[in-house]
Amino acid sequence: MLLIKPLLAFRPNKLDWIFATKTFIAGMLALYIAFALDLSNPIWAIGTVFVIANPYSGMTASKSIYRLLGTLFGAIFAVAIMPFLINTPLLFTFVLASWVGVCLYLSLIDRSPRSYVVMLAGYTAVIICFNSIYYIDKISIFDMALGRFIEISLGVVCSAVVTATIFPMHLGPVVQVRVTKTLQDTKQAFDSILSNHQHLDNYTQLLAGITRDTSDIHTMAVHLSYEKSKFKGMTKPLQELLHQVTMLVANLVAMSERIKQLDQIDLRYKPYLQALHDDVDVFLDDKNAIEENQLRQLPATFEQKFQIIAQHATPEQQVILGSLKMDIRHFIQNFRAEKLIWQRIQVGDNTLPKMIAPLTTAYPSLHRDYGVAVRGGLSAFLTIIIACVIWIYSGWKTGFMLAEMAAITACVLTFLDDPVPALKVFIRASVYGAILVFIYAFGIFPHVTTFWELMVVLAPFIIFCIMLYSHPPLNGLGLPLIMNTVMGLGLQNRYAMDQIAYFDFSISTIFGPIISIFVVHVVRSMSPDITVQRILARHYKAMREAIEIPYGLGFRIHLRSMLDRIGVLNTKPVQSEQLKIEINNALIESSAVVDLTRLQELVKKLSPEAPVRHSIVELQQLLDQWLAQREVNQFGQKVPAALLTMFDQVLSDVQTVGDGDIRLRVEISVNNIRNSICHQHVGANTDSVTFVGA
Repeated sequence: MLLIKPLLAFRPNKLDWIFATKTFIAGMLALYIAFALDLSNPIWAIGTVFVIANPYSGMTASKSIYRLLGTLFGAIFAVAIMPFLINTPLLFTFVLASWVGVCLYLSLIDRSPRSYVVMLAGYTAVIICFNSIYYIDKISIFDMALGRFIEISLGVVCSAVVTATIFPMHLGPVVQVRVTKTLQDTKQAFDSILSNHQHLDNYTQLLAGITRDTSDIHTMAVHLSYEKSKFKGMTKPLQELLHQVTMLVANLVAMSERIKQLDQIDLRYKPYLQALHDDVDVFLDDKNAIEENQLRQLPATFEQKFQIIAQHATPEQQVILGSLKMDIRHFIQNFRAEKLIWQRIQVGDNTLPKMIAPLTTAYPSLHRDYGVAVRGGLSAFLTIIIACVIWIYSGWKTGFMLAEMAAITACVLTFLDDPVPALKVFIRASVYGAILVFIYAFGIFPHVTTFWELMVVLAPFIIFCIMLYSHPPLNGLGLPLIMNTVMGLGLQNRYAMDQIAYFDFSISTIFGPIISIFVVHVVRSMSPDITVQRILARHYKAMREAIEIPYGLGFRIHLRSMLDRIGVLNTKPVQSEQLKIEINNALIESSAVVDLTRLQELVKKLSPEAPVRHSIVELQQLLDQWLAQREVNQFGQKVPAALLTMFDQVLSDVQTVGDGDIRLRVEISVNNIRNSICHQHVGANTDSVTFVGA
């Protein structure tokens, strides 16, 4: 009943009709060819079309290739193990469940569209093995595996042909709009932070939106290699552009924190900062093409305007202004580097400026939740074990479908924080599908004698379901409803359906997902709030790691991972107001991670006997201890008095350093760490204080 209102409010648009009609044509083409070739399971061919269906040709093509590869790997595994283990059902079940669990684990830690290959390899082996057991007197495991691969390939080819020839929609224009908007949002955040108006905290919402968008576009970029838009072959440079954007987000947050500090001390500098901002705006808005040798250029008046700002600032603001100057300079140079990369991408040039070290390496630069992956793999393993034990010891021949559906549903929705609500929709779709199968099989199909009649009677249902794909919250209903119905009909050249088989298969398709719901609820499900707390723990662990990482490519990859984690955090619909504050704090804290690394570099430049060197080392140890406490418990932690005192000690000891540049850099980094990581500004009372949202 919960979906009645969305269904009544559903109004498909023109693009929905085009997409649904194209997919229906592709599905019927695959079914017709499967009938003509007298393939064993035509439903696998038409089902493939519906599974890989997407309005954009690039996404359809990439998923098609991933589906072929996943089917191939799963088929090879099934053929390799089944002949040796078929006579030991429990051992066979254990091996198959382990395979699916490992595949799902690897899929969950990938976080790219390619993860579909591994997940599909897992439950494809289940489908082939269980169907082979059911039809063991009629077909061999090799023929079953070969047949599935051929039928999947047929569905893929038909989908690709129709998608590419009938009103093709490319992902390139969508990516272009999204990237352009992201660059505009970055510039808007900069303008908001440096504006002459009173500083507002709502800029963090804009920056959080940028981190979410970059994660989305990063995934979309993978599909560009599979379509014919002007961005074909631009996946790597586009992902590098997005890496630079995320680095720039940290720069913007740091800039905002410095201005907030300055405003708390004195506001006389503000009009002069606005004058600088006006000049920078003109410089950044220049429409002329950027040359690579111009990337380090600054506005002609940059140094002069900053000198004027410093002249109208108090002595307490000078160190903070030094940090702000560095942040603004980096922003200008990095923003122009992004414009240059985007400028090149749009003309088909996939080269990067020499000053940019690429972050797209063989090493992971995205957040990975290994704990969730382990729990997901374990839930799939236990689901298959339980379902197969029920099948084996009940002696229920059609129980293979119960185990098969349990395995599939344990895999396909595990990427969600709590898959149970979506699985309940799946069960509801299974019930609706069983009703539709009964209507079609016993009320309509007896009167259908030709293929065109079959097309006519299936068209309204299939087209309607496909139009649901692009419309939350109905997209969770469309695919399972169409798949349960089509698979339940079991379309064949020599079609036959009896009531006993109908009830057997219907019960299996309903109760299989119920088993996976039970296991997933116990083993895998967690609320968004719990997920956020786990990610925050990983955030503080990453901050501790940054203390020892030298500045360079490795550090930039580490920071990219941290900022991606912030993007993931901002996608979670948390209920706790305190957690919302903590997510905002995590973004602010990430902006000062570079200062942790700079301190490590500065220590190496100081004399071993210098008092400030020993003070910095002790400060690093205290920071590590406090961040370790935050890793365990994010709420209500107090900034230790010893840590706050050590900040003052470093600032005192650094005054004895003769090198003015080192002295200034230490002061800047200490100020930034204390303000952004400990959420305390220099000069605050060093008594222990409760950590609260900044």
